[in-house]
Amino acid sequence: MDSPSLNRRGFLIGGLAGALTMTAAGTTGLRLFDSSRASAGTGFVVDVTGDYEFTDSATGCRVSVQVRNGIRRIRANGLPNHSHGSFPNASVSPQSYDFSLPTAPSRGGGTALTIPQPFGIAVNGVLFDPLAAEWWNNDPAWHYNALGGGVPLFLDTNNAHVQPTGAYHYHGIPTGLRESMPTTRHSPLIGWAGDGFPVYLNRGYRKPRKKSSGLTRLTSSYRLRSGTRSGGPGGRYDGQFLSDYQYVAKSGDLDENNGRFQVTPEYPGGTYCYILTGSFPVIPLRLEGPLADSFVRRPGAGAPPR
Repeated sequence: MDSPSLNRRGFLIGGLAGALTMTAAGTTGLRLFDSSRASAGTGFVVDVTGDYEFTDSATGCRVSVQVRNGIRRIRANGLPNHSHGSFPNASVSPQSYDFSLPTAPSRGGGTALTIPQPFGIAVNGVLFDPLAAEWWNNDPAWHYNALGGGVPLFLDTNNAHVQPTGAYHYHGIPTGLRESMPTTRHSPLIGWAGDGFPVYLNRGYRKPRKKSSGLTRLTSSYRLRSGTRSGGPGGRYDGQFLSDYQYVAKSGDLDENNGRFQVTPEYPGGTYCYILTGSFPVIPLRLEGPLADSFVRRPGAGAPPR
């Protein structure tokens, strides 16, 4: 990861287009180019559930993933493999991520995320970070929703922005990463949560354990409250704050963690997984399993997400 070597384990991704594609088996892959074929615009595909390593010469994105003995080790510099916006508070700069996540995570023992804990990491090495470090009147009871429009977070077209440390991170669906995926197939596996469970976009089978049931757009079970706020900033519930929403069991397809147990192309026998939805919370705010030790981020460990 120290230099953009182009050998059997270091590959060059082509350009700024989204890198997600499909393998011959119909699972999620990354399209990579080796040194002998890059100039011709041809390449090959690696399955994101296994080992892969790449450097994108156009963006500087570097990722190395190794799966050994029940552990998925992800090392990345946090730079996206797609174009990104410019931001008023900092410039996007390389990070040093090194996470070890279980390949057979356990359910139970999860909890709600709090600042500065990110949710997970995308297959391109960029963090999913749903929480904004912004509160009304500095009151923790009134936590602004990052995508609610209550505070200017200067998100780019990838629903992402940068921390003062230079760490680029997604607050919503990473449009630049998903662009090249077919829209008529099952969602791609887009990343991994901090407990090790996989993360998908919101297109799955109508019946979670039955592939032949056809595809549908999976929906969150969170609903905007009705009426007006009884305290704090007052006003009607309009989605500016996290507490403007409530979980209503079985009102959508997903549980309180914005996940469900389902079969997927990568897990034909089924797995618990998280879904990035088109409506609140978009990126889950809770985890089903315990955080991997390497993914725990405690207050004071660097600048908080914004």
